[in-house]
Amino acid sequence: MKKYQGYLIDLDGTVYRGKEKIPAAKRFIERLQAQKVPFMFLTNNSTKEPEDVVANLRDNFDIHVGVENVFTTALATAEYVASLDVNKRTVYPIGELGLKQALLNKGFIFEEKNPDYVVVGLDSDVTYHKFELATLAIKRGAKFIGTNADTNLPNERGLVPGAGSLIALVECAVQHKATYVGKPEKTIMEMALRKMNMSADEVVMVGDNYMTDIKAGINSGIDTLLVYTGVSTKEQVAQKNIKPTHEVDSLDQWKILN
Repeated sequence: MKKYQGYLIDLDGTVYRGKEKIPAAKRFIERLQAQKVPFMFLTNNSTKEPEDVVANLRDNFDIHVGVENVFTTALATAEYVASLDVNKRTVYPIGELGLKQALLNKGFIFEEKNPDYVVVGLDSDVTYHKFELATLAIKRGAKFIGTNADTNLPNERGLVPGAGSLIALVECAVQHKATYVGKPEKTIMEMALRKMNMSADEVVMVGDNYMTDIKAGINSGIDTLLVYTGVSTKEQVAQKNIKPTHEVDSLDQWKILN
């Protein structure tokens, strides 16, 4: 087993399932903290600001971290879009507060009819009208950005629709694919490594979803640790040509090397 200098860790399905606690995950985080091993939560959930993620972990799961430990796909998406063209600063977003605030913090102005970009993320209050505006704007020439391709999110009720399902509807309407930023894309992984000041061979990506977390590691040359507490099953992973570097049923089984 390899000693890793840092950990990238998914949230939904790995640290908790909706409102349901995963006790082994809390113990895992506390072991990292006790051994002073750097870690960053890398979540495809674009709905929350980092402060909200920290508060949720503290208040509902008794996990105590700082905003510096959180990097959301909303932050990554806003950073990516801002890097494309300094002269293009209008956007029509489908998403919740986390995504909208991240875009505002990067100096974007919201525009419904002729934006430079359409950015689509998870939105629990999405309407036909929002999809209509997004479709028309893309047809007029706006660049189409998707936060992440997750078709489902694990919560205490089961697997519910994720951002990828909403983005797929717009893709169908405009007849072309979005440019994605979140896991399994390399974009968010490279940003996270820069923020941790680490290289790909120094860290491990921990997650429950082969199609996002594990593929993100594979695509980026980062070792992976799949924990079977969320989306992916052993039967599904057995069919994959490229296996995770490590697999565990519970994070209690994972040893953090000094």
